[in-house]
Amino acid sequence: MKKKTAAVIISVLVLALVVTGALAVNGWRRADRLGSALALSHDHAFAELVTGMNELDTALRKSLYARSPEMISAVCTDVFGKAMTAQMSLGALPFSTQELEKTAGFISRVGDYAYSLSRAGREYTDEEAQNLRALSETASQLASNFRTLQEELSAGGITMDELDDAERQLDEAEESAVPETLSGGMRLIEEEFPEIPSLIYDGPFSEHIKDSRPKLLESEPLVSEEEARKAAAEFLGMDEDELEPMGLSEGIIPCYYFSCGEMTVEVTERGGVVMNFISSYAPGEANMTAADASAIAASFLAERGYDGMSESYHMIRGGVCTINYAYEQDGVLIYPDLIKVSVALDGGMVVGFESAGYISSHTARDLAEPAVSMEQAREQAGSLSVDGWRLCVIPTAGQHEVLCYEFVCTDSAGGRCIVYVNAETGEQQKILILLEDENGSLTI
Repeated sequence: MKKKTAAVIISVLVLALVVTGALAVNGWRRADRLGSALALSHDHAFAELVTGMNELDTALRKSLYARSPEMISAVCTDVFGKAMTAQMSLGALPFSTQELEKTAGFISRVGDYAYSLSRAGREYTDEEAQNLRALSETASQLASNFRTLQEELSAGGITMDELDDAERQLDEAEESAVPETLSGGMRLIEEEFPEIPSLIYDGPFSEHIKDSRPKLLESEPLVSEEEARKAAAEFLGMDEDELEPMGLSEGIIPCYYFSCGEMTVEVTERGGVVMNFISSYAPGEANMTAADASAIAASFLAERGYDGMSESYHMIRGGVCTINYAYEQDGVLIYPDLIKVSVALDGGMVVGFESAGYISSHTARDLAEPAVSMEQAREQAGSLSVDGWRLCVIPTAGQHEVLCYEFVCTDSAGGRCIVYVNAETGEQQKILILLEDENGSLTI
């Protein structure tokens, strides 16, 4: 019996080892197949990037020869599309595009600048033509560098790397003039990146945005940390000693940070204005409505000197109602002057306040009379049913402002949207989809 038992045990163990070995071999084969597929995917992504940069180079060169507004719109739209394609291919490579900041930034900037020109509806200015020529020259150089890398990759002079190796190569590329991997070659391209022009246009990459300063604070003096803490205490209705200093932040709007238990508050270094505060308070069961929260928020703002604020929309999440307010001047809603107030629905405590938009934009505007009538502007709503309208100022991508008619509309299927019509040109300026439910309103 003992010998038979031992034989059975040995047989079972042998079988287990065979099965384990087979599974391991299958696992290795599967991992090898996955690794090969991933490598092919990375090779394909780089090939797509090279193709995308070549096509972007060609589209930019075409844009230099366009003269009529119609052709300019067509070729610049094409440049925008090629830039988006190149950007997606860059994001599919096995290393972080954060390490390729100049390349990724250049592609994004070219696309956005071309998109801005495609919507201008006119011929280039001399400055725009010069900018396009400089961008085209840079794109040509990049495309040439990428083609060289692709040739070296095909010839085996460099290899495609995995994510971990890519990050290491990007860090170590500076130590060697001859890259061993694609990521190292890309780092060398970054180091030798040519200068590109400073673009001043109506877009998020415009040079003027970096130099912009908050309008509300332009003539305000710098305040000390102690003065900022006093301002925060008065704003929050608490004793100064309850607020613990946490240092000074940098940025376009430098702020002093303070904490008190579950709450953090930011106060601007210039002017000592509370810009943000947020509490991590977790509300219990709601016992009030959005209208109740709105009344509390409006009173909160009025008590702190924010006059002329008009509610635009609200959203309820996690037992907290956040109400968005915009400044109103002479009956015109100024959307850039935005303030958000958050109210817990289990008792009405204000648990959040944000005024960065208001601080950045608020000033007295010289509002011109609309050049087109409301009836003329309403024609831009087409077959949509207009439920309401008003005059407003909306920001552009380049932080400029446009006076518009705002039409809240409903389509034949019951879908809701907001159509903004430029009050000077009578053309559609912007369209937003309006989503509404029991929790509030959201625009996309």
